[in-house]
Amino acid sequence: MSEVVHTVSGQVAYLTLNRPEAMNAITPDQRDHLIALLTGASADPSIRAVVLTGTGRGFCAGADLRGGATATGERVAGDVARTIRLGAQRLIAAVLDCEKPVIAAVNGTAAGLGAHLALACDLVLAAESARFIEVFVRRGLVPDGGGAYLLPRLIGPQRAKELMFFGDALTASDAERLGLVNRVVPDGELEKTAREWAQRLAAGPTRALALTKQLVNASLDSDRTTAFAAEAAAQEINMTTQDAQEGVASFVERRSPEYQGR
Repeated sequence: MSEVVHTVSGQVAYLTLNRPEAMNAITPDQRDHLIALLTGASADPSIRAVVLTGTGRGFCAGADLRGGATATGERVAGDVARTIRLGAQRLIAAVLDCEKPVIAAVNGTAAGLGAHLALACDLVLAAESARFIEVFVRRGLVPDGGGAYLLPRLIGPQRAKELMFFGDALTASDAERLGLVNRVVPDGELEKTAREWAQRLAAGPTRALALTKQLVNASLDSDRTTAFAAEAAAQEINMTTQDAQEGVASFVERRSPEYQGR
């Protein structure tokens, strides 16, 4: 079976990490496949939302350190930075840059790169049994996959340092309390809730959601003047879409809008 199961239902793409025997630790091939699927979903007008989840007890245990090739020669300066840039960072960027809303349905342990993969998503649902672990410090490593970029923006620098310095497991309820998770649900309701959320998003104004995502993601790196200019430009672009015209018309006509994602 594929290490990433890809299915489409009701204009929603479901991407399921499928290496349960390894807690869905990501191999390079699996990572590249996931990037390709996210890029494809972003460009496909028939896809209007994405759900990312895993099989078994783990959402994703991070990069598969046992699955890669063993270095046999002398390491050349730049090798590690290049590997991170073209690997973990490219995966996280594929989630952040996806033009469709991405929901993480965290079914179990999300550790290291796996935690950052979940936190890069636009909305995060977590099963009660889920755990989030900044595992890098346990291995004597520096966080990768954009962790030092994502976490401070989600919970502030002090909390981010606490998680990264100690590497303690964070329960789903604690993650929700800190603001890392939108909602915690019983394990048996995770798939159903993710499907309901995704269907609601898929029925929405897809281009407006894409532009909203872009504005929010860029806002924390922008000054007010830049953010306001980006907002005005997004409004200009969005008002040319069929969905924006439908939204205004439905309001005037006092009926529910029927968005087509265009």
